[in-house]
Amino acid sequence: MSDSPWIARGFQLAAAVNILGILLFSLAFTNPRIGELSPQVFSTFGQGAVVLWGLAYLACAGCYRSAKWIVAVFALEKLVYFGTWVAWTLERGSELTSIFETSAVTGVFFTIYGPNDLLFGLFFGWVFFRSR
Repeated sequence: MSDSPWIARGFQLAAAVNILGILLFSLAFTNPRIGELSPQVFSTFGQGAVVLWGLAYLACAGCYRSAKWIVAVFALEKLVYFGTWVAWTLERGSELTSIFETSAVTGVFFTIYGPNDLLFGLFFGWVFFRSR
């Protein structure tokens, strides 16, 4: 693939968004609101898992062609997180205004994490199908 440096950068960006994003929005795992609002997905343990996924993306940035099936797993994982966001939004999206009033950083997190995961899920899916 002639655009492999760009694809590797996409993996690095996904890693940075996961690792730095969760550290920012969780205030380095000290923001209890994220876990309270979505305990099944974003408990402190779940937030740590987001960092681990980010490290996995980073580990595959240089070898994604030879690890195409793990790239498919990344795509599926991101779509699962997108699905949890859709379910959360349907159930609790009406609370976003009050969430923003009490914690803007938490409100931003619950506004953007789903679309972010959808975009990266599509990216990983595209890389998988391109590398087949």
